[in-house]
Amino acid sequence: MRTPRSPWHTRAALAAAASLIAITGCSAGEPGAGPSPSRGGTLTVAAVWTGKEQQTFQTLLDDFKARTGVTAEYVATGDDIAAVLGTKIQGGSPPDIGVLPQPGLMGQFAKAGNLKSASADVAAAVKAGYGSIWTELGSVDGTLYGVWVDASNKSTVWYRTGAFAEAGITRAPATWPEFLQAAQTLSDSGVTTPVSIGGADGWTLTDWFENVYIRTAGLENYDKLAKHQIPWTDPTVTAALDTLKGLWSNRALVGDPAKALQADFPTSVANAFSDRPTSAIVYEGSFVAGAIASSTGSKVGEDAKFFPFPSINDSPPVVVGGGNVAVAFTDNPASQRFLAYLATPEAAKLMVAGGGFTSANKALDAAAYPDETSRQIGQQIVAAGDNFRFDMSDLAPSAFGGTKGSGEFKDLQDFLAGQDVQAAQRQLEADAKAAYSGQ
Repeated sequence: MRTPRSPWHTRAALAAAASLIAITGCSAGEPGAGPSPSRGGTLTVAAVWTGKEQQTFQTLLDDFKARTGVTAEYVATGDDIAAVLGTKIQGGSPPDIGVLPQPGLMGQFAKAGNLKSASADVAAAVKAGYGSIWTELGSVDGTLYGVWVDASNKSTVWYRTGAFAEAGITRAPATWPEFLQAAQTLSDSGVTTPVSIGGADGWTLTDWFENVYIRTAGLENYDKLAKHQIPWTDPTVTAALDTLKGLWSNRALVGDPAKALQADFPTSVANAFSDRPTSAIVYEGSFVAGAIASSTGSKVGEDAKFFPFPSINDSPPVVVGGGNVAVAFTDNPASQRFLAYLATPEAAKLMVAGGGFTSANKALDAAAYPDETSRQIGQQIVAAGDNFRFDMSDLAPSAFGGTKGSGEFKDLQDFLAGQDVQAAQRQLEADAKAAYSGQ
C-alpha cells in the first residue's frame, strides 16, 4: 500500500530510454546457470524507492548480508529509472540488480540483450513461492528474468464507514448493481457527491476502465486488448464504456464531470476522507491507504475501509495490479543468489512487515502484515492466483498508456467529459494504432 509516484513519470521515461536500451545490447547470461556457493562479495541494487520504502528494502539487503556475507549497496534512481539505467548501461556500468516498475521495461532490456536470465535455483524459488502468472510476468519470450519484489492491488474500492452507517448501508456491495445502489443510497442520505473521481490524473481513469473491462470482457480479451490484438473499436470495449457511462453520466452519483476533471488523485481521496468530506467512496489501488493516512485525519481500518471491486455480470474474482520486478544486469554470482533470496517467504516477510508493501508470495504467512487492512489486500492478491493481471496501461507503449495529456489518459478524460462511447472508441483506436505501430 504505497502512495503512487506520478505514474506517468516512469511511463514516459520508457520512451526516452528506448533508444538508449536499443544501442546498448550485450549478451544475456546462459539459462540455468547456478549461483556461486561462496560467501562474501558485493552487489549494487538500483530502484526508485526513497524514504520509508528505501528503509524497508534496506532490511532485506541487511538480511541477505547476514545470510550470505554479500554486502549490497543501494542506489536510488528517482522516478526516471528507465533513463538512468539506460545511461548506466550505455556507459558500461550497469547495476548488478535493477528493480523495475513495469514488465514492459523488463522486456525492452531483455530484448536489447541487457539482462541475464534467471538461474535454475532462481526459477525453482519462483515456482515454489509464486503462482504461474508471476512466472509469466517475470519472463520475456519464455525466458525467466525477473522476481517480483512486491505487488500492488488496484482492485480496491475505499469507503467512509461513517457515511455508510448513516445511510443505513450494512454491508459492502459485491456486485455492480449493488455498488450503484449503494451510491444512490448515499446520495439520498445527503452525501453531495457519493463517488469521488480524480479525473485530472488520466491514469486513474485507465484504472477504472481496466477493472470494468476485465469483468465485462474476461481475461482472454483483456490480454488481447493489452497487446492490441483486438481493436479499441471492438464490441467488448463498447460494453465496458457503456458500463462506465452508466456511472460517470449520473451526476447524482459522481457530480459534475467538469469538476471531476479538475480533481487530482490526492484531492479525490481528500474529498472522501477529510474533516469536511463531500464524498463517501473513492476507487483506486491499495496505495489509497497511504494517502488517507498521510493527508487526512481518518484512520484506515476504522474510518476508512475497502471492498473488492464489484463483480459485473457474475464475473469471477480478479485483481488488476502492479508491482516491482528485480532483474540481473551482470554476471556477478551474487546477483542470482539475491534473486533467489527475493523469491523466499523470508524476504517477503521483511518487505511487508514495515507497512506500505504487499506481496504475491503464496508461501508468506499472512500474519506478517502489520495490520488487518494490508493483510486483506495481500490475501486478495494471492487468492486471485492466475486471475491477476498487470495494469493494462503499464503494458502499453508509453505514448498510448503512459503520457499525461495524450493517448489513453486524454481519451478517457474526453470520454468522462462528453460520454460519447463511439467517439471515444475511435480516438482510442487511432491513438493505440499509432503507438503500437511505432514499437
